Amino acid sequence: MSGTLIVLIVVVGIPLAIGLYVWATYNRLVGLRNSVGEAWSDIQVQMKRRYDLIPTLVETVKGYATHEREVLENVVKARAAAMANQGTAAEQGVSEGILTGALKSLFALAEAYPQLKANENFLQMQRDLAEIEEHIQRSRRFYNGSARQMNDAVQMFPSNIVAGLFKFGTATYFELDAAEAEAASKPVAVDFKR
Repeated sequence: MSGTLIVLIVVVGIPLAIGLYVWATYNRLVGLRNSVGEAWSDIQVQMKRRYDLIPTLVETVKGYATHEREVLENVVKARAAAMANQGTAAEQGVSEGILTGALKSLFALAEAYPQLKANENFLQMQRDLAEIEEHIQRSRRFYNGSARQMNDAVQMFPSNIVAGLFKFGTATYFELDAAEAEAASKPVAVDFKR
């Protein structure tokens, strides 16, 4: 090889290789970001299904357990807080943990009311809610896996250089905090007159 050819390869080849790497890494980061967004959307769909089921569930329980007002109020409050939360996945996880705790209290309450436990509507809603919870758990695992892949790409060398250049950030995990679910046991004023 002649010296000119080597210089040409160095002058053209190295910038071309760097450009191809940046291009491929950028496209991979965009794909990962879109995957995280899609996974979060799946979680939101399942949470919406749960939010839609809760008012009917509360009304059914209210018919049998009218003096258990505090438990019903906690479910209504937790649902409203979870629906209003438009924050990060981590912030949403706190709200969802409180709602999950309130729902567990509601189902524990049903044990004290044999007529409620025998009510077919209540049993069907309980099955539906259990199915939705399974979907949320699967969606959460998929989301957290997507978030981990995104975070790895954003934080690991050398892709972190491209991520920093184009302002790609890390994704937050969607985790339910058991301690926050305990907060659902506090009474809240809710108007049951409609």
